[in-house]
Amino acid sequence: MEKITATAIFESLSSGVRLDVYRLLVKKGPEGMVAGEIGAALDVPPTNLSFHLKTLTHTGLLTVEQEGRFQRFRANLPLMMELIAYLTEECCSGNPRQCGDFSTQLICPECRDSSSETK
Repeated sequence: MEKITATAIFESLSSGVRLDVYRLLVKKGPEGMVAGEIGAALDVPPTNLSFHLKTLTHTGLLTVEQEGRFQRFRANLPLMMELIAYLTEECCSGNPRQCGDFSTQLICPECRDSSSETK
């Protein structure tokens, strides 16, 4: 991951609403949620939510799939893991194994398997 990409991701998460949306979708895993469900769960009006979903999708943190009239959003878990790897690659003086393998500890096997299917 390049520094400019990591910076863009962090900027997109600097909004409390966007952070809430992303965390909600991470919790939902591969199932994701349609926009209306996200808005209802977080009590965010549709026009406001649309702006935030567009920002998160633009940075790649969310993927979107059209389902008839609805759009289903999912957290891009591989990108999240890539960001964590970028942040921790110099852990323990460049020996991240001393700190533990974050990629295997942070994401459930089901999420890992299904996230590769959505690429």
